[in-house]
Amino acid sequence: MADKKMLNKIALITGGTSGIGFACACRFAAEGAKLVLADLFADKGAEAVAKLEAEYGADVLFVPTDVTLEADMQALGEAIRNTYGRVDAVIAAAGIASGNNPAGTTVEPNPDPEANMVINKPLASWQKVLDVNLTGVMLTNKVMARLMIDAGVQGTIVNIASVAARRPLPGAADYCVSKAGVEMLTKVLSVELMPYGIRVNAIGPGFIETPMTANLRSDNEGNMMVMAMTPMARYGRAEEIASTALFLSTAESSYFGGQILFPAGGMFTG
Repeated sequence: MADKKMLNKIALITGGTSGIGFACACRFAAEGAKLVLADLFADKGAEAVAKLEAEYGADVLFVPTDVTLEADMQALGEAIRNTYGRVDAVIAAAGIASGNNPAGTTVEPNPDPEANMVINKPLASWQKVLDVNLTGVMLTNKVMARLMIDAGVQGTIVNIASVAARRPLPGAADYCVSKAGVEMLTKVLSVELMPYGIRVNAIGPGFIETPMTANLRSDNEGNMMVMAMTPMARYGRAEEIASTALFLSTAESSYFGGQILFPAGGMFTG
């Protein structure tokens, strides 16, 4: 139908098989987009593709991808080029909360809260979070922007950051720093890519109901902390982040560039 906001657009979503990424895939499919999902695990990819095809009749390509590897990202770009010839919209949603957990999986509570403090954190754990959350976003932006430029597409890129880019969370320095990096990366790339007609923006979600927050939501002390930090006194829904991503990927946000929007229940208002 002509009123679908993403009709015949090609949309890439990294981390697209679960959580915020999958919610974006569902929303974009409902709006007529052809989808490319990139994620680590082939079994989850097949499951996500089946759901999107069954519920939305979506045209979906899944490409197993480690966003931290430039070779994987280049291969993803070639797969998109060979299948669709271009990409119009990018959602860089692949991310992890901890270096001890694979992307998209539930974060297990650490019995020793002090272990996650900077003075005790293993370098490998710190580096893993930055590799996925920051370098992975950079590589996604780099490869897909080049694909847009080569195809003459004036597209959009939306990076998933976090309210933690602005609010320090004790015990999560690597996560906070990686997401603050995503915000600045977004601003720099916005300036660099505007001459090509490519708009780059970001989203800074608060605490969202996804697998990544499952244990936090089931823990009374964790819930109390979240409610104390969130004026709306509830978790966000992944669909609410998907709606923000859709806005930033359409002409409705045509004058936005280098911005970060915070659907975070009032956690950050500055």
